[in-house]
Amino acid sequence: MRATHIRRTAGAVISAVALGTLPSVAVAEATAQTAATAQRDAATAAADRRPGTGTVRHIALQGAVNVRDLGGYRTDQGRQMRYGQVYRADSLSELTDSDVATLAALDLRTVVDFRVPLEVEHDGADRLPAGVTATSRSVNDLGLYARTTEAIGSKDPVRQQEMLGDGRAEELMRSIYRSFVTSPESRSRFAAVLRDIAHREQSPLLYHCTSGKDRTGWMSYLLLRAVGVPSDTAARDFLLSNDFRREADRRTRDGLRRAGLMENPDLLVPLQEVRMDYLDAALDQMDDDYGSLHGYLREGLGLDTATLAKLRARLLRGGRA
Repeated sequence: MRATHIRRTAGAVISAVALGTLPSVAVAEATAQTAATAQRDAATAAADRRPGTGTVRHIALQGAVNVRDLGGYRTDQGRQMRYGQVYRADSLSELTDSDVATLAALDLRTVVDFRVPLEVEHDGADRLPAGVTATSRSVNDLGLYARTTEAIGSKDPVRQQEMLGDGRAEELMRSIYRSFVTSPESRSRFAAVLRDIAHREQSPLLYHCTSGKDRTGWMSYLLLRAVGVPSDTAARDFLLSNDFRREADRRTRDGLRRAGLMENPDLLVPLQEVRMDYLDAALDQMDDDYGSLHGYLREGLGLDTATLAKLRARLLRGGRA
């Protein structure tokens, strides 16, 4: 394997774990498997496990495992979200030519990337169909990238335990989720995506981060709730990332152990998973700062009544698209 490719793969490992999960390509390199085989197996296994809600439309790709159409969910008024308008995803940097063709068939107009510059540098830029507008709206990781880089790079089990064990990883994740509410920069970027979706010329639209679960998960929860999908349904969509990512994340931990980078890679589980505890941290912060979801949308994100109405009309069947 060429030295430059080894460095790129190592960078992808560190970059992805810094915000919760690692792409299975990193494990494939560590275990001498092909990236395409690892990703295909992970995507197939996740699709087989997904809950039978009758609404989840998974986009099966070889180079990404957590790509979904947000259509199909019903509001508390019984209206259904349109398919083919909004998609959520994990990193698109490892897509195959076949994957790019699959995305092209979705007629995407806009792809929004929440990754920070270091993630893009190490993991690679998105591979997108021709004609798609790529928009970077990075959401701050609060230094989690640097901390996780140091922990894995140390190869020291004691140091890794000190940095990630005994509840420290969980608190890192809760801090990031609270920052989705407290950070003006993060709020502005989430608000910009909602405005893009509300305007017809920007859609169909896909947004993503590295693992498609934290920044992407919060964005999806907000969008579903903003159009009237009940909180328990939006939370189930949030938690589905655990099903779609489970096999890829297991491969990652096994690969890190075999590569001698971590004696106890289970220290990463709290970073790899989504948990209601994390979502609740953001929701509690939202209530503290804005009193309610409505207050957060209006005051925190600066969305006026007309934009919220246009969002519902665009995405719900029975409305004026």
